[in-house]
Amino acid sequence: MIQVVKTAIYPSILICFAALAGVAAEPSAKYFENEQVNVFRALEKPHVKGKAHEHKMNRIMIYLQAGSQRFEYPGGKKPENFDWKAGQVKWSVADGMHSPEVTTDEPFNIIEVELKKTGTGKKAGGAQDVLKVDPKHYKLEFENDQVRVLRVKVGPHESIPMHEHALNRVSVVLTDQNVRSTDSQGKVETVLHKAGEASWGTAKTHKEENLNDKPLEIIMVEIKN
Repeated sequence: MIQVVKTAIYPSILICFAALAGVAAEPSAKYFENEQVNVFRALEKPHVKGKAHEHKMNRIMIYLQAGSQRFEYPGGKKPENFDWKAGQVKWSVADGMHSPEVTTDEPFNIIEVELKKTGTGKKAGGAQDVLKVDPKHYKLEFENDQVRVLRVKVGPHESIPMHEHALNRVSVVLTDQNVRSTDSQGKVETVLHKAGEASWGTAKTHKEENLNDKPLEIIMVEIKN
């Protein structure tokens, strides 16, 4: 029996960078928080200089639209300029005081995943780890002692064989998601998300099929604690 579910979707909170450019920027919003992460969407407005602030937790930054920023730092440190691409992922360590300003003319959103615990370097998986089972669709973005970050790209109606997610994870969809998921016990679910949404997932073994006529792209942040 097929059970259709809409996996925990949070109010407007990962195909190719060109398609992402069509995702409109939305207001800042907090999506969800648990003992491991705090996940929210930040809206960066053009030509508005932000107040000086600091971040006390390491973060993963996922840029939903392209844009440029200038960062100024108290104490005489030289300002820095950054250019972001739609769909880009960045590791950001807890840092000192800074004041950012968007220097391009359009707003953009950043999905920020704050890590509330130090990393343990825990291994992501064994023989059924998805990078071993399906390197065609899953690629490693980066890895450290706190996280393993994967980029998932699945063509229209393509399938991913049975694989294991050994760690809890945050998934940010960069394109609309309509996926049939079948777990190791045969339970079938249909997982639906809109581009730009984020969800929380726990350890799981399953196979998947992209039911859409368009490619699917997801950024998956696996938590190592």
